[in-house]
Amino acid sequence: MKVLLFNGTLSSAQDTSEQITDYLKNHLEHLGFEVVVFRLAAHDIPFFDPRIKETPAAVKQMLEIFRECDRHIRLTPLYHGGMVGAMKNCLDWLVLSAQENFPYLTSKVVGLICWAYGGNAATGIDALRTIVANLRAWTLPYSIPIVREDLYEHQTASFTVLYQERFKRLSELLVEDTLPVYGR
Repeated sequence: MKVLLFNGTLSSAQDTSEQITDYLKNHLEHLGFEVVVFRLAAHDIPFFDPRIKETPAAVKQMLEIFRECDRHIRLTPLYHGGMVGAMKNCLDWLVLSAQENFPYLTSKVVGLICWAYGGNAATGIDALRTIVANLRAWTLPYSIPIVREDLYEHQTASFTVLYQERFKRLSELLVEDTLPVYGR
């Protein structure tokens, strides 16, 4: 089984998104799963424009990565009540699959993680859940809205035990044998 970690920030710094991505990648690989990381900052995905005659190579590569992974985890900071706009732009490109036998993200299982200062990260989770459903995918019933100021231990700058446990729980639920993997 192949798991996609979609890091939806544009920052290339070793920040919260990279630290969470690395933690999840290491945990999932430790469990024996192949992990593909799609870092939005590393790809030159143009703004979606339905008038474009030829699909850009970066978009074709992204769509192939999305298709080949059985499970997905979306990670994004909260931006004005939702995900990073560039992340939403990537998902807009999925309309190119509309005529395929399994369009969009049909029957993929997706875990959701969003962080914000204060208690508003659940707003981002709700926005992500709506979009995932519209792309014909399933979201796990367990997601992680992160209160950013509670994410790290103050003395060590490592994740708190609470969030380590949550990341592990989400990862393990995502790859459970009881969840369906649909053929393509």
